[in-house]
Amino acid sequence: MNIQTAKRLETVEEYYFSKKLREVRELVASGKPVLNMAIGSPDLDPPKEVVEAIQNAVVVDGAHKYQSYQGLPELREAISNFYNKKYKVSLSPKNEILPLMGSKEGIMHISLAYLNEGDEVLVPNPGYPTYTSVTKLVGATPVFYDLVESNGWEPDFDGLAKRDLSKVKMMWVNYPNMPTGASGSIELFERMVGFAKKHNILLVHDNPYSFVLNENPLSILSVEGAKEVTLELNSLSKTFNMAGWRAGMVSGSADKIEAILKVKSNMDSGMFQGIQKGAIAALNVSDSWYEKMNTIYKERRVLIWELAELLGCSYDPTSKGMFVWAKLPEGIDAVSFIDEILYNNDVFISPGNIFGSNGEGYIRFSLCVTKENIKEAIGRLEKTSLQIENNITSKTEAR
Repeated sequence: MNIQTAKRLETVEEYYFSKKLREVRELVASGKPVLNMAIGSPDLDPPKEVVEAIQNAVVVDGAHKYQSYQGLPELREAISNFYNKKYKVSLSPKNEILPLMGSKEGIMHISLAYLNEGDEVLVPNPGYPTYTSVTKLVGATPVFYDLVESNGWEPDFDGLAKRDLSKVKMMWVNYPNMPTGASGSIELFERMVGFAKKHNILLVHDNPYSFVLNENPLSILSVEGAKEVTLELNSLSKTFNMAGWRAGMVSGSADKIEAILKVKSNMDSGMFQGIQKGAIAALNVSDSWYEKMNTIYKERRVLIWELAELLGCSYDPTSKGMFVWAKLPEGIDAVSFIDEILYNNDVFISPGNIFGSNGEGYIRFSLCVTKENIKEAIGRLEKTSLQIENNITSKTEAR
């Protein structure tokens, strides 16, 4: 019997990586030695004390019971201390912090808490596809704003101010930026907050990459008065190699956190206590952890740059985060290009246009790949580099 699905599903498609990874798994199952350089899933282990914390937590009385929707008080305290130490931001652990099962669920919770059908949402192009899909799922309308290389991948606020913003309820921002690696700055955050206040818009800053290859981690909440119009999502996934643990948080003023809690408390029954204990341990690691991780990522990035150059790409060596955003030679279609490399060289890279139309002509490499595998990819592509170069030349000339 065919039961009709909800109309909201007609507004979204399956996540690109969900579909493409099925294809990659099928290639691997058929014997293809595919190197996945597309996904930002940390391949390194969490800090040792984090693993020990969850191991110890599972044998404590009450560890397997339902937990508080607001998380353990000591977890909120740890988040508060982390924000104060790392970002110089003061947050009340009582009512300005809400732990999440990964920051991705926060995108849905915030949208359900604030958006009505017909509301408009400013979404970056290029940007994280979930901003768009969740906006559509809750019945709101995504309105894309351009991020372009010539403007440093930052919003054109003067251009935005000339638009009709009367229906805009929310704006998604993300720095260090995914996918471009643009770092952002306190000056940019000040402009964002001022823009949101002027136009009565809820600003949501998605901030999971601030400690990856970034010597100046920032929170938008450090801007004076930001809490009036701003929420910030953060995550332990990238910083502490805990992507599968699903541990994150949203921070902001008490009234906004209360609104999100109304949604969250009807969506789950609290985070497993052991994961919360592990999160507390992660938030208290020494600075040597960040230095160790970034040393590894720096070494990998140098090799990824070499790979990008082999493919005829240019890139910004000052970019931040765990990806390299590379520009293809003029006139090359990113999807066709990466498919050719996948099928002929068994190397999987992200095409830039899956993040929006302004990503056309770009590809994205992940740094969550061992040096040995990056060198293997370079070796595979060196063998066919002349063919790749000829294909680039012929396709460019054809245009």
